[in-house]
Amino acid sequence: MIDFPDREPSEATVEAVGKLSEALEVVERARGHLYSFHQLTGTADLGLSDAADLLERAGHPDWAERIRRDLIGLNVLPERWTFQIVEEYDDGYYRTFTDLERDVRDALTQGRRHLFEQQLKERRRTHGQAGHEPGAPTTSPPR
Repeated sequence: MIDFPDREPSEATVEAVGKLSEALEVVERARGHLYSFHQLTGTADLGLSDAADLLERAGHPDWAERIRRDLIGLNVLPERWTFQIVEEYDDGYYRTFTDLERDVRDALTQGRRHLFEQQLKERRRTHGQAGHEPGAPTTSPPR
């Protein structure tokens, strides 16, 4: 639903939608860290097999067995490996956030992304100076 398709959004609306989009950018970074956590934890788990094998070859079979029994494949949270945490985050909080941010943009800025930044660029650039060209206006993403 677009509230005023023939009218540019107010400065206050652009600022508010910009702040919502900025918050989404922070969530995107957090999601990246979550994926890093997932990959790093998985890499460490795979490396434990090498550590256990080396301990066994070094004459420490009890420690090797303890690593294999107690740590390799251990849930990082109750009943969850990291891939399950990532999936729950993506399907819950992340999807809700991205859907809501898109719905607000669709309703209030005709779906245009980074409209606040586009207006900021226009105010801050030096007209006529090389490297300060306005470039293409922000557009709605393809569906």
